[in-house]
Amino acid sequence: MPGSLVTLLEYLELSLDEGECVVMMRHGTDVCAVYIGNPADEDNELTGHGTIAAGVADEILELTQAGINRITVGDQTYRFVRSFTHIADVGAVIFTPT
Repeated sequence: MPGSLVTLLEYLELSLDEGECVVMMRHGTDVCAVYIGNPADEDNELTGHGTIAAGVADEILELTQAGINRITVGDQTYRFVRSFTHIADVGAVIFTPT
């Protein structure tokens, strides 16, 4: 399994624990910030969980698709929906566990 998908699955585990979404936002050309939260909930800010290299983010986007996704690792299956929105005029990719 590509390291980029392992990274995504680690963030999905965090989002499942918190009952929220994973949000990736590119800040500059080299890195993407990763947040956990609900971008539709304007009353609660997204919680920052570090950054990943832009190349890793690009590979995540190449290996997943808009809409419904399923990744199985061993006996664990991760289901999520990938969507896109704008947050404060910055494009954001949302991974919502289902």
